[in-house]
Parts: sequence; structure tokens; C-alpha cells
Amino acid sequence: MSHLVYLIPLFPLISWAIIGLANRNLSKSLTGIIASGSVLASFVVAVLIFMEKLHNPSAETVFIFDWITAGNFSASMSFLIDPLSSIFLLVITGVGFLIHLYSTGYMHDDDGFRRFFAYLNLFVFFMLLLVLGNNFLIMFIGWEGVGLCSYLLIGFWFKNIDYSSAAKKAFVMNRIGDLGLLLGVLMIYVTTQSVTFETVFSADSLVKLQPVVTAATLLLFIGAIGKSAQIPLYTWLPDAMAGPTPVSALIHAATMVTAGIYMVARCSAIFSMAPITMDVVAWTGTLTALFAAIIGFQQMDIKKVLAYSTVSQLGFMFAALGVGAFSAGVFHVVTHAFFKALLFLGAGSVIHGMSGEQDIRKMGGLKSKLPITHITFLLGYLSIIGFPYFSGWFSKDEIILKALENNPIIGYLLIIGALMTAFYMSRVYFLTFWGKFRGTYEQEHHLHESPLSMTVPLMVLAVLAV
Repeated sequence: MSHLVYLIPLFPLISWAIIGLANRNLSKSLTGIIASGSVLASFVVAVLIFMEKLHNPSAETVFIFDWITAGNFSASMSFLIDPLSSIFLLVITGVGFLIHLYSTGYMHDDDGFRRFFAYLNLFVFFMLLLVLGNNFLIMFIGWEGVGLCSYLLIGFWFKNIDYSSAAKKAFVMNRIGDLGLLLGVLMIYVTTQSVTFETVFSADSLVKLQPVVTAATLLLFIGAIGKSAQIPLYTWLPDAMAGPTPVSALIHAATMVTAGIYMVARCSAIFSMAPITMDVVAWTGTLTALFAAIIGFQQMDIKKVLAYSTVSQLGFMFAALGVGAFSAGVFHVVTHAFFKALLFLGAGSVIHGMSGEQDIRKMGGLKSKLPITHITFLLGYLSIIGFPYFSGWFSKDEIILKALENNPIIGYLLIIGALMTAFYMSRVYFLTFWGKFRGTYEQEHHLHESPLSMTVPLMVLAVLAV
């Protein structure tokens, strides 16, 4: 099946072109079918490739076409299929499809419905390109592409000045990180005369030049700090809540913010050669996990709490990568994609039922009014706090275990971070769904469960979160 891998990014790209060109000539229902169907088709191909990789996990390079040839430099458009990329393909297309399906209900009354789905499809295309590329240049195109699409989606309601400012902030802060990534790639090319992963990771020149490896990996990590919102470039991510709620789920769960984790995991061969960089990665992740959790204590906006929660959970992932537990870090990416997408879409369902209200102080007692949203949100909440035998428990405990084995101080700090997560998430859950309703009479009168197009994705994600 690997030779069909080009179909995975091609489907959402074609859908983006159709919706973008046809625009108002398409009905909303047809737009939703084309946009969601394209990502579902990509998911089907990704599942077939994943099943193949279970039996034959060896890496495969699929040549698409010659891309750049200039003097001694050449780079082909080729895709790398291995266990790492096949797992990310499943997450991006699987969770991406559920978010598309949810969006058909959530965005139904919005005037920019078609434009929204065109942006979503383009976002998925660039993220797929990022994880499939067999060299740094293809990865960089995807890297910049998701940055562009995040700008478009965060500032989707661009007539609101605050939302436009949030989009610009995300764009500019990501450019800071991207400069570091680009300089790191250039340093690697000058040293190895190649940008292809296979050649770079086996290059003798890197093994012999320890200072170069340290400098290059630190520069690459600056790119990851920007894209995955770690200290000090984390402040754009909470502001990214300006976009529609499905955008928050897509950016925070399945795609953009996990790009930094993917890049470090993909380059684990060279990061492992640089112990100084590994320490920087581990401590940056640990401190971010704690710092973002503290900020989460004080947030009253339900989406802002989840945003800082994402920053904190990404810190856990980087801490895992930094102590050498690459598999544990990627495992947490997968479980986090399920429970965080569930929590964001659940929050969207609450906001939908509350007529746009996002302040948890004005909620309460919603478990009887929004039964499906309540049960699914509860399961996501139990997963993120690491309740025994939920998916988040397995991945988070493995990170803590590996940290305790390799760097006990970081391990104990992560335990504190996990307890803090349980506190602020419990605060959100109980203030939202238990007690008496604290909103207005109009809000209480309007309260209703979301339509099936929104609750079915919640139920599927709940199963995955468990």
C-alpha cells in the first residue's frame, strides 16, 4: 500500500481547490461532504498503510518526482513511511476527520462556512506534508504551511480587531522559532552536504563534530519551542482561542502544536548525540509543564484553561524526549490528541448550548441539560488527569517513570505537574457540570444538547480517550 501514500495529502488538497474555486456555487451540505469526505478518504489509506507497517516496520521511501536540482544540490519530492510517520498519519487524518464532521454542525450558521472548510483542508494537507517528507525541505514547507493556515483560522473572524491581533501574534511568534529551525537546517546541510534524513542521520561528519551537532540541534529546538508553544514562546497559543472552537481542537490536539514533538522525535538520532541539547529540551518541557499549569489555575474562560493545559501537556512530551524516552513522548502525543480534541469539542458543545458564553463562573449544573456532552467530557477529563486505566494514565505514567529513571528531579517535578493538572481540570469539570446554574434566565432557557453532527464525534473521541 505504501506506493499509494501520495493520495493521503492529495485528497484534502483537491478538496481545498474545489471548495476554494467553487465557493458559493456549492451548498453548505455538499461543502461539508466534500471537505469531510476527503479527510476520511485519507484516513482509510493511512489505516491500510499502518496495517502494513505492523507486519513490516522497516522504513520505506516513496519517490514522487524530482524537485530541486542546482549544482551539487538536489532534493526530491519523496515521502518517508515508517512507524513514526504512519502513527502521525492516523492521528492527523482520524482526529482531523472527526473535527471536520463536528464543524459541519458547529459552523452551520456562519457566513464563512465554505471558506472555513477550505482553510481546514489546506491545514490538514500541510500537516500531512510535514510528517511525510523524507527531507528537511519538505518538512519545512509543511512547517510554514501550518503556520500560514493557523494565521488564517485563528483570525477567521477577522472583522474583530482582537481576533486579528491574536492571529498576527501567532504568526510573528512562530516566525521567531522558524528562523532557528531554518538556521539549524542550513548548518546541517553545510556539515553533511545533504538535507535527506537518511543521509544526515548516518553522516560521519556529524559524529566527529560535537559542537556543530549541539549548535544545530539547539537551533532546531528553537523551532520546536515556537511551534509547540514552550517557554518563552508560549503566549501565542492561549490567544489562538480567538478562532472557532473546532480550530482550537485541530491546532491544539492533532496537528500544529505536535509538529515540534514530531521534528525532535524524527531527529532523535542527532539529538541523542548532543547531551547538552537533551538537557535543555528536558528542562524546558518540565518548567513549561509546571508554569502553564499554574496559569491554568486562574483562568475563567473554559477554552483558555484547555489552552494552558495543552501548553502544559506539551511540556510533558518534551520532558520525555529530553530524557531519551522518545517512544513515551510520541505515545502521549497520540493519547493527548484523543482526549484534548474531545475536551475542546466538548467545550464547544457547552458554548453552543450556552449561547456563546465561555466563563465557567456563569455555568453550573449542565450535566442534566447536556447529558451526552457531560458524559463524554467526563471521560476526557478522567483521561487527562491520568485516572487509572484511561489512555492518559498509561502515557503520562510512562513519561514519569522514564524521567525518574533518567533524571529523578525532573521525574518528581512532573509528578507535581500531574497533580496540578488534576486540580485545574477538576475545577473546570465541577464548575461547569455540577452545582446550580449561575447564568442568566435567557441562557438557561436556551440550554440544549448539540446536534448529532457534533455529539457523534464526541462519542467516538470518548471511546479513544478511554
